[in-house]
Amino acid sequence: MRDPFRSGKPRKIRAIDIDAWLDSSLYKARANLAQGLQGFATFLRRFRVTGVRRALAEIAGDVTNLSLGASVLLLALALPAFEATRDDWRTQGDYSITFLDRYGNEIGMRGTRHSNSVTLEEIPDHLTKAVLATEDRRFYDHFGIDVIGTARALALNLRANAVVQGGSSITQQLAKNLFLSNERTLERKIKEAYLAIWLEFQLSKSEILKLYLDRAYLGGGTFGVEAASEFYFGKSVKDVNLAEAAMLAGLFKAPTRYAPHLNLPAARARANEVLSNMVQANMMTEGQVVGARRKPADVIQQATGTSPDYFLDWAYDQVKKQFRNSDRVLTVRTTIDMNLQKAAEDAIEAALRENGERFRVSQGALVAMDPDGAVRAMVGGRDYGESQFNRATDALRQPGSSFKPIVYTAALENGFTPNSVVVDGPITIGNWSPKNYGGSYSGPMTLTNALVRSVNTVAVRLAQSVGRDKIVEVGHRLGINSELRITRSLPLGSSEVTVLDMASVYAVFANGGYKAPPYAFTQIISSNGDIVYDRRRDAPKPQRVLEEKIVAGMNSMLVQIPQRGTATRARLDGIPTAGKTGTTNAYRDAWFDGFTGNYVASIWFGNDGYAPTRRMTGGTLPAMTWKRFMAYAHSGIEIKPIPYVDEVPSAPTGAPLVAEGSAAPPTDRPLSLSVRTSEQLAKLEKLLRSMPSVRPGVPTANLGRNASIVSIGAPAAEPDAVPER
Repeated sequence: MRDPFRSGKPRKIRAIDIDAWLDSSLYKARANLAQGLQGFATFLRRFRVTGVRRALAEIAGDVTNLSLGASVLLLALALPAFEATRDDWRTQGDYSITFLDRYGNEIGMRGTRHSNSVTLEEIPDHLTKAVLATEDRRFYDHFGIDVIGTARALALNLRANAVVQGGSSITQQLAKNLFLSNERTLERKIKEAYLAIWLEFQLSKSEILKLYLDRAYLGGGTFGVEAASEFYFGKSVKDVNLAEAAMLAGLFKAPTRYAPHLNLPAARARANEVLSNMVQANMMTEGQVVGARRKPADVIQQATGTSPDYFLDWAYDQVKKQFRNSDRVLTVRTTIDMNLQKAAEDAIEAALRENGERFRVSQGALVAMDPDGAVRAMVGGRDYGESQFNRATDALRQPGSSFKPIVYTAALENGFTPNSVVVDGPITIGNWSPKNYGGSYSGPMTLTNALVRSVNTVAVRLAQSVGRDKIVEVGHRLGINSELRITRSLPLGSSEVTVLDMASVYAVFANGGYKAPPYAFTQIISSNGDIVYDRRRDAPKPQRVLEEKIVAGMNSMLVQIPQRGTATRARLDGIPTAGKTGTTNAYRDAWFDGFTGNYVASIWFGNDGYAPTRRMTGGTLPAMTWKRFMAYAHSGIEIKPIPYVDEVPSAPTGAPLVAEGSAAPPTDRPLSLSVRTSEQLAKLEKLLRSMPSVRPGVPTANLGRNASIVSIGAPAAEPDAVPER
């Protein structure tokens, strides 16, 4: 019988049904969730602690959270270092390169000596023990970082208030040698630690130890124990006795300080410490080392010549980057001139020895090259044995006002001339108001006078008119490989560059407008004597990057700076000279970059830790050192003219000389303006900003036939930047 209450048609789904189902489902889900949370809370109550145990648990939890966060942060900082591991890093040191100077004389080697390579098993056991006892006693027990040794070294250093003991493991030192520079920064130490752990997963302990013994610098231009043994003792490392092994092991800490061919008493004292380390580490008994103590090692007589180690490191890297071949035993003829190299090293050392304490400066760097880019001399620091970090090629430092020629070059390319007139007066960009060195202003002046006097406000106005993006483009086009950040203080040299970068830039002015990438070698010869690379045959043709009229305009200004500007201490008697000084904020960096028709040289002085000097400017120690080196470089050679400079203007008789950073007093206006005059100029500037701009090059009757005045529009605000002189 049919149900009278049901129709034969299917029932339709109503909205109220959906709503009811939704409500009931949500209610059940909520009830189940509450029940689950209640059960979970009941379970956790079993672990509830109170009192001291609760405090310890909370501290442990906080420490864990902070440790995890710090680990993530440190890993983010270390990630760039792992880019180096993508290359074939295992075979990077497999090159065996003999370097010759420009005249064909052997000056040094880099890489592994394949013909004399020894295995770890062939290295005497007493040498391995001496190295482990001195450098890393728990080498076979740690995971790449010796936590106990690091803590002990930190405690000793804090107690002595000085660095008396290092805490790096052998794996960490190998990571630095393989992938990093020797720059002493926290970032490098973080990268070093992560790479050490990575190496422990990639290599066995024996492989790590063998690489370390093969790659470490041991003084005298030698790398690895085999090369050092041949150099100091005239025999293979397989044949060294205990006394000689102790002397070799003592070199890992400070190769130059303990190099036996330079300071045999210090080397023997260090070897005695190594023998004591072996006894303390229970690797030998006192009776076993007594013979080595009584009869310390002797070294063979060495030639008096020195090796240009900073240059060789750079040349070695250049060969590996530019030359890919299965033959890894090579002879390379370099561009280095050992006479100029010696003069460069002597000039830097003499400057630091005579004036380092006076100016509170500890480091210097120099690059000298031909106008085509051939590097003739390179000094990457004061002491290669103390620090192999190359401050000429790897240190990024602010160039200060020595960057201004790049700004002026961009201005000349955009309609300005050396005679164009720009106002030296107060200027404000956002909340930034750059000042001149003396705090005064001189009103309208030509670009030539502004560059000669190193006026900051004019450089900033030019950047506002031309555009900072164009300045960056010009900088890279002229040879700067470092990143240039677009900031308000860019025209004052706030972006960091290398000494090699600046030498490349000034070489363009010295050669007449052609790009001059720095190069280290002219020939590469294979193991069988074939010339596999010849620069005259294989290098690309020079590329013009500046028009002749631009080079002529820039050189006409740059030659006046040593004559009557900020670089009078760099002026060479009877030799046309051009260049620019640079001094950065707080006197942290001082530069002089200059050239003649024969050579280009860039010099930097400063401190590794960015500590300020004692008011050292580019016109003092850098300019004086530049003159000292260049005077030697030009002795007995034919003097070439500076391109497009027919006659170098001389300083007017009786004209006051200018110190770096100050403004040269013009003969037709006062040294500085009064406060009231400066205020009136500021008001006039605001008025001019509201008026239409005058295009560069349009004659202005009030300023003379060959002059033009530029009215700069209102600047756009941008992020803060540190102003530099």
